[in-house]
Amino acid sequence: MVMPFIDTASTVDASRAFPLGISVPHTGSPAVDDPRGAFANVAVYAPGVTTLEIAFQPPGGTWQVKTLPNLTDGVHHGIVEGIPAGSRYGFRASPEHEALPLSMPSTDFDAVGEQPLLMDPYGRAVDEREGLITSVRVGNDFDWGLDRSPRVPWRNTIVYEAHVRGQTKLHPDIPEELQGTYAGMAHPAMIEHLISLGITAIQLLPVHFHVDEPHLQQLGLPNYWGYNTAAFFAPHPGYATEAAQAAGAHAVQDEFKGMVKLLHAAGLEVILDVVYNHTAEGGKDGPTLSFRGLGEMQYYRHDGHGRYVDTTGCGNSLNFAEPRVVQLVLDSLRYWVNEFHIDGFRFDLAVTLCRNGANEFDPRHPFLVAVGADPVLSGVKLISEPWDVGYGGWQTGKFPAGWVDWNDHFRDAVRSFWLADRAAIDAGGTGGPVARLADALSGSARLFEASGRSRLASLNLVTAHDGFTLADLTAYDRKHNEANGEQNRDGHGDNRSYNHGFEGPTEDLEILARRAQSRRNLMACLMISQGVPMITAGDEICRTQQGNNNAYCQDNALTWIDWTNTTESHAMLRTTKRVIRLRKEFLAGQPHDYPTRDTQSYFHWFDVNGKPMSADTWHDPGHRVIQLLLGSDDGHVDGLVVVNGGADDVKVTLPRLSNDDGTGHRLFELRVTTSELHDRRQGARVASGERDLVQANTINIYRT
Repeated sequence: MVMPFIDTASTVDASRAFPLGISVPHTGSPAVDDPRGAFANVAVYAPGVTTLEIAFQPPGGTWQVKTLPNLTDGVHHGIVEGIPAGSRYGFRASPEHEALPLSMPSTDFDAVGEQPLLMDPYGRAVDEREGLITSVRVGNDFDWGLDRSPRVPWRNTIVYEAHVRGQTKLHPDIPEELQGTYAGMAHPAMIEHLISLGITAIQLLPVHFHVDEPHLQQLGLPNYWGYNTAAFFAPHPGYATEAAQAAGAHAVQDEFKGMVKLLHAAGLEVILDVVYNHTAEGGKDGPTLSFRGLGEMQYYRHDGHGRYVDTTGCGNSLNFAEPRVVQLVLDSLRYWVNEFHIDGFRFDLAVTLCRNGANEFDPRHPFLVAVGADPVLSGVKLISEPWDVGYGGWQTGKFPAGWVDWNDHFRDAVRSFWLADRAAIDAGGTGGPVARLADALSGSARLFEASGRSRLASLNLVTAHDGFTLADLTAYDRKHNEANGEQNRDGHGDNRSYNHGFEGPTEDLEILARRAQSRRNLMACLMISQGVPMITAGDEICRTQQGNNNAYCQDNALTWIDWTNTTESHAMLRTTKRVIRLRKEFLAGQPHDYPTRDTQSYFHWFDVNGKPMSADTWHDPGHRVIQLLLGSDDGHVDGLVVVNGGADDVKVTLPRLSNDDGTGHRLFELRVTTSELHDRRQGARVASGERDLVQANTINIYRT
């Protein structure tokens, strides 16, 4: 057993209570204040602890323990010698009578299965070996060169949600040692795919250090998605190459930064999915890793009886009524922007971050106000998941200016129109009217009006990591989550999916053709809609999870993207590229700040006969054909979208329009149809006021 050396000195030193974490001292002594030296200013907010010790192990050295001598407003701090970069460290409450020899700890910090130390809430890196989790001090000397953020405007942004491991684990053109890693994500083969696809930003599922929940450990399953954060400043080392992990925390950071640098060089923004609503410590019976041991009454929200208030479904909720918690999150966000050059964040269960003392959502919450006023954070992309599981948790459209919200209204409307409604019609019933779909296509403007935001506040999605993949939406009526070990009780039951007559894989060519058509409709709707589109990784090549709509604990081929080139995947990739390219062509003809004000764009709606939509037609489920004429305030017409959500082919009369000089009839060129006739019909020209064929359950998109 390795016994640590104990320093029981408690004299006041020249340390500071700010910044929190480990930093370079500023004592006035060149020997102490050397950034590359072994002295450190250590500061930890631990209001639940009377006296706090730091235990640390320098590289190649033995464990040492020192009591932090100073306490300022709940922050324990001191100058610590002998803790250079690469040192492992953690904290614990000092034993009683700490000056006596009996205070010498009997625990071997390296003992298997022991967790005697608390991680630093501001720890920049984490070391996990043989059951012991510690923070690690790291330097910051990465060569960023001329790296710059692409700074893509929201109107031009196309988000691609991906998992670091799953994205490249099976990619045949990426070397095996790089597959499933940060380095693999930035490999030329992956960058080429992303660029050719046409996306502008890659949104990574959580990359903060996370651990597996106890119930998953009992089942022998991991938390694959990573929504169980234990350290808000540390990249997850498990996504680095084995070589980087072996080299230590600094190499892991460098690999992550190298990924960002290469993606930036390709013109791609990097957005992080971040989980600040709860921590991996779970409920009262969960593990004590950091916050609970340092001051759980301050870090976590409690009710009047001292019980945890859980609005996350994960056992705890961080207490954003506590200024120190707000400070922690702001400092973490700034760190990722400043040190890792991150371009934006998607906030998981964001409503929890904005609940006031009465546990109600507050659009003027100090956290939101602070982010909006911060010179660093106000300049990056901010995306809310605008709900949580607490009372009044659904707040889509209510976040303040500067934020973009995941739009569940768009998701549900598009799925309902093309899948659930079609299932009902195929069964001899009726589908819904076109009004809800039209609202989604036009960016859900009314939903965001009250918050003073435009259509660009709508982040449109059909799928996400949570739920069916695009392919599975068209192949399964029911979830199939048996592999998760919860008897298929987990996951959403309301999927608005349609298997088109058979559950799961089939060789029936007619069913396969109908499924492909539905996939094309869903992707086309996503790309022609106003707002900001988000694609889930793999949807462009028909990725399946075999009907599992909650694959958070599946780190295997079920969730890894299969890059095998099949007829089906190739066709879907062509469709996705085609509609993305069409979206960009349309935006190129619009004012720079389109569509931030209604005066800068217009939408004209027409029925199957080319007549303006009436109130009755809007809400009649028997009318499943709608035409959307897109243009700008100068009278320029850019495109026409014709939707036929009915079961029969229809000849649609295109709206009557004159040429720009007022003469003749404007010609519309068919650029995309989601029917199987695309290759034959692309480029066909139809005069306004004339009729054109729109097949059942398809979309025609014209340019003029």
